[in-house]
Amino acid sequence: MLKQIAGVRIPDSKIGREVTQLIRDTESELLFHHSVRVYFWGSLAGNRMELNFDPELLYTAAMFHDIGLTARYENSQLRFEVDGANAAREFLQGHGISESDIETVWNAVALHTTPGVPQYMRPEIALVQAGAGMDVAGRGYDQFTDAQREAVTAAFPRETCCNDGIIDAFYQGMKHRPDSTFGTFNDDVLAFKDPNFRRIDMCSVILASRWNS
Repeated sequence: MLKQIAGVRIPDSKIGREVTQLIRDTESELLFHHSVRVYFWGSLAGNRMELNFDPELLYTAAMFHDIGLTARYENSQLRFEVDGANAAREFLQGHGISESDIETVWNAVALHTTPGVPQYMRPEIALVQAGAGMDVAGRGYDQFTDAQREAVTAAFPRETCCNDGIIDAFYQGMKHRPDSTFGTFNDDVLAFKDPNFRRIDMCSVILASRWNS
């Protein structure tokens, strides 16, 4: 795999090599490429903002951030983000990483679909969300140069059907646990793909609570 793109280097460490192989063996090519691009977008954004971040922690979080969508979690009822965060924690615990750094990676993975919070946390947490937002929804697209966008997507292509493909990957990873999407925008995916899906209405939950019985 290429080691450096647009001035950003993939960590060439034992952890970096092992996490690359683990995710390559676990995820589809679409999700694998997406995860690597999230690292590059996050790193490029961090460099642009002159943030002090740990590339190895950012890379690990970016690579684990969607592993919870894969078939190994087809029986889980947790949020897929939590499955990914737990997997990252287990991986890092086996490599002697400090609990503080493990907590950073856990939060980066667990909170990457939670808007309005990660940008106020440690840089690695903020940058995983920023990278994911750029790759999936084009958030911050114009803050990257044409050369940066072209270099990253040339190395790790966005498939022609990437938008439909990523939506389907999200759906396949969450359709068996619809309740886990409550309180996130993940329920948009289920509503888009499944005409029978019904969102949980928080106002109805409040009005039907035991406090009103």
